[in-house]
Amino acid sequence: MTGLDRRPAAATDATLPRGPLAGFAAGSLGMGVWVTVPGLLLLYFLTDVLAVGPWLAGLALLLPKIADVLLHPWVGHRADVEQTRRGDRRRLLLLGCVLPVAFAALFAVPGGLTGAPAAAWVAVFFIAGNLLFAAYQVPYLATPADLRIGYHERTRLMAFRMVVLTLGILVSGLLAPLLTGGDAATRGGYQRMGLVLAAGMLAAMLVGVAGIARLRGRAPGATASGHGGWRALRTALRDAQFRWLVAAYLAMSTTTHLVLAGVPYYAEYELRAPGLTTVLVAAFVAPALLVTPAWLVVARRVGKQRALLGAQGAFAIGSLVLAVGRPAGLPVLVAAVAVLGVAFAGMQLLPFSMLPDVIRAAAHTADGTPTGAGTYTGVWTATEATGAALGPYAYALCLTVGGFVASSAGESPVQPDAALAAVRYGFGLLPAVAMLAALLLQRRYTLDATARATT
Repeated sequence: MTGLDRRPAAATDATLPRGPLAGFAAGSLGMGVWVTVPGLLLLYFLTDVLAVGPWLAGLALLLPKIADVLLHPWVGHRADVEQTRRGDRRRLLLLGCVLPVAFAALFAVPGGLTGAPAAAWVAVFFIAGNLLFAAYQVPYLATPADLRIGYHERTRLMAFRMVVLTLGILVSGLLAPLLTGGDAATRGGYQRMGLVLAAGMLAAMLVGVAGIARLRGRAPGATASGHGGWRALRTALRDAQFRWLVAAYLAMSTTTHLVLAGVPYYAEYELRAPGLTTVLVAAFVAPALLVTPAWLVVARRVGKQRALLGAQGAFAIGSLVLAVGRPAGLPVLVAAVAVLGVAFAGMQLLPFSMLPDVIRAAAHTADGTPTGAGTYTGVWTATEATGAALGPYAYALCLTVGGFVASSAGESPVQPDAALAAVRYGFGLLPAVAMLAALLLQRRYTLDATARATT
C-alpha cells in the first residue's frame, strides 16, 4: 500500500475555509513580484540601460541561479529540521520577508557603474535575493503536503494561490515598466520602481505567514517524525515520478521565463512599439485570472496529468504563431500571447498541485505523515530557479548569435537584420521547441491516475 492508502479517510475529506485560503494565497502576491520583475526587466535593464553586453548580461543572471541548485535543497533541509524541532517552518518564512530589501537594491545600481561592474552589482544582489526568496518559497510551498487534505483539495488550495500569484504577476508586470519611465526609462526610474514594489512585497508576504498559521490550525498534520534532510534528498532524487515531473517542469519554467525576458525586445524591435510591452504582459498574464477556475474544473474531470499535457500543447502552438512576427498582424499576435497566458495558468496550477501528490505517495511514516516535504520542495524550487535563469540566458544567447548591439539609456543603435531575426525566432520558435520537450517529458509521469483513484 502507498502512503496515500494509509492515511485516515478524514484526512482526505477536509475542506479548507476560504478565509485561511485567502490569507495563505496573499503570500504569493509578494512572491509574484520577484518571480516577474527580474525576469521581465533585468536583462533589458542590463543591456539597454547599463550598457552590459548581452553575453555578460546573460551570465550575470545565470550564475546566481546556478547557486540556487545548491541553496534551495539546503533551505529545504533546514525547513525539515525546523518542522521536526519546532512543529512549523515559521522562522524561515520570517527570514524570507527580508527579500524586499534585496529586490530594491537589485535596481539601485550606483550612477557611476556601467558594463562589467554594473553586472557584478546586479549578480551579487540577485544571489542574496534568491537565497531570501528560497527561505520564503520553500516552506510556503511545503504547506499543501504538511496539511491533512486530499488530491482535489490540494488542487483547490493551489488554485487560490495561483489566482493571487497571477494578480501579483499582472500588477507588477504592468506597474514595473510604467514606474521605470516607460519608453524613457532611466536609472532613477528603475530605482523608484524597486522601492515602490518592495513595500508592497513586504506587506503581502507578512499576510501570507499569518495565513499559513491559520491553515495549520484548520487542517493540522501530525508533527513530522520520519527521516528528513539529506536522507529525504536522496529519496527525492531516486523517486522516478518526481524526476519526470521535475524534468518537465524545468523545461516549462525555462520556456515561460524565456518568453518573459523576450517581451521588451519583441515589443521594441519586432513590433516597433516599446509601449506594447505592457499590452503583451497583460495578454500573457491576465487570462489566468479568468481561466484558473476552469483549469480546476478540467483537472477534476480528466485529471491533472491530461490537463497539463493540453496546456503544454496549446503553449507550443501559440509560440509558433509569434515566430511569424509582424506579417501576422498585431491582433493575431496579441491573441497568440493570450493563448500562451491561458496555457501558462494551467502550467502554474497543475504541476504545483501534483508536487504534494508525489510527496504524499513517496514518503510517509506509519501514521500517514509526510516526511521530507521541505527537501522535496527545495529540489522543486531549485528547478524553478534554474529555469528562471536558463530562459533569459537562452534568449541572451540568441541575441548574441544575431549580433545584437547593447546600449545605454537614451541610445538607439541600429540593429543588424540577423539581430532582428534573433529577437523574433527567440521569442517564438525557441519556446515552441522547448515546450514540446516539456510535453514529451511530462508523458513519462504516471502517478496521477493512482493518486486520483486513492483520494
